[in-house]
Amino acid sequence: MEFSGKVALVTGGANGIGVGVARKLASSGAAVVVADVDEAGGAAVATEVGGLFVACDVRDPSASTAAVAACVSSFGRLDVVVLNAGVATGFGLGDDFDVERYRSVMGVNLDGVVFGIHAALPELVKSGGQVVVTASMAGLMAMPLDPLYGANKAAVVALVRALGPVLGADGVAVNAVCPGFADTAIIAGFKAFLETAGMPVLSVDDVVEAYLAVLRSGETGQCWYVQAGRPSEPFRFPTPPGPRAADGGRVILHDPSQEG
Repeated sequence: MEFSGKVALVTGGANGIGVGVARKLASSGAAVVVADVDEAGGAAVATEVGGLFVACDVRDPSASTAAVAACVSSFGRLDVVVLNAGVATGFGLGDDFDVERYRSVMGVNLDGVVFGIHAALPELVKSGGQVVVTASMAGLMAMPLDPLYGANKAAVVALVRALGPVLGADGVAVNAVCPGFADTAIIAGFKAFLETAGMPVLSVDDVVEAYLAVLRSGETGQCWYVQAGRPSEPFRFPTPPGPRAADGGRVILHDPSQEG
């Protein structure tokens, strides 16, 4: 995919992976709209890449709507949406559980994806654009270090997989990038533990390159893992067991509309 003349919206664009993606898209010719709750940081990134900053709390659906509107009013279109805003959960279901914190992190990590796609979809249908969502390896495997984070990332993975064929019918691609432990603020609290345990930590640059590869892939409905020391590619989900008929035979779904 060529990015010259394209318009991209990057949520969570003030820090970490979002900054890297914004820079890479801008250097590849795209006009970039940086969206974040960090107004000072986001504005600085937007200035650096020659783009536009919009304050955006992705937990609020009206904020996503406003961010999309800013893209269209400033640049006339929207082609690429990178839904990257995310936070670590950092607590479990024991004595440390707090309902408001739970709702807040689910609001950022899951609702922000739902609201972002909903807001952007009309413009992406017009442009034949695409969405890339930041999920996580925690959405593909058990995450005992942060089980609620794993839960919301697994929900994002399931959403992207289901939306692939649905949005594909309208000419819109949607994929997820699932990094392992990347060198961002999310792992700050246990980065030393990972290093002591010998767990490789991904550089932000390596993760950003995976985003660009996904945008250029022509794929949809895929969840691309990013792990240190190996190329990124779509995760091949095992096929779950299907139902059996009363006589023990396989059940084949029949669509009458496909009859000759």
